[in-house]
Amino acid sequence: MKMDEELSVESDVENTWCPGCGNFGILNAVKKAVERLESEGFHRSHLLISAGIGCHGKIFDYLNLSGLYSLHGRETATIQGMKFANPSLKVIAFGGDGNAYGEGLAHLIFAARRNSDITLIVHNNGNYALTTGQKSPTSIKGFKGPSTPDGSVEEPIDPLDVLLSSGAGFISRGYPGKMAHLTELIVEAVKHQGFSLVDVLQPCVTFNDTYEKYNELVEVLEEPAETRKEAVELLEKEESIPIGILYKEKMPVFNEKIYPEKNPMEDRMDEKERFEAVKKILEERR
Repeated sequence: MKMDEELSVESDVENTWCPGCGNFGILNAVKKAVERLESEGFHRSHLLISAGIGCHGKIFDYLNLSGLYSLHGRETATIQGMKFANPSLKVIAFGGDGNAYGEGLAHLIFAARRNSDITLIVHNNGNYALTTGQKSPTSIKGFKGPSTPDGSVEEPIDPLDVLLSSGAGFISRGYPGKMAHLTELIVEAVKHQGFSLVDVLQPCVTFNDTYEKYNELVEVLEEPAETRKEAVELLEKEESIPIGILYKEKMPVFNEKIYPEKNPMEDRMDEKERFEAVKKILEERR
């Protein structure tokens, strides 16, 4: 355990994000969300985190929460394992747009379609910022960076559309410029029973400063769409960028379909029982 319940949610590790980075807003929203969840009875010892590799991944060091640092694009797989082994946990992963929507997209799609009870928060800044601003899957057409000095010729993917079509039951989008709203989204995502995505429009002041664009275009949704089709139509709006819960549906979660009333961490043999079970199997095979 790397946390103490009486300590602040934020650790004492030096923060090395660029001044003005949208990641600071995400960090503060997560801290406030954890405090809210604790006040509602969610024990911090049962709240575990993971992160991939990239600027977003530093949030793992800045939070006083237990968890496991993962590999590039594999944080979704990591928290699925945590939840499957111990269903009493609430698990959150942090990913970047390149990390989650590039290398990790297959993990996301399968987590959504099986409705794993996990939450993924994506720091979506439209570039690979830690490696000096190469284009990512969500970079806009024409984006200029070290890998596309003349501008990207590719259209960006819409990960929310992809996950909606994959069966995701909770799709949301937030913006660090609206801190209270982002905090509420994270709280609702963690409380949701099933797969939850919080895609965060995260300005990268060094390589892709989108503050002005988002300040002008973001529009807070009052209610989620009633159908997946309506949610897709919201994503296709050109005059504004809707933020909030775009779609929410309650469905059976993965671990409950596999073992409805079992917790592998709690309902397991002790050391002596395991030894005797292995001994019996070996004796039967002689």
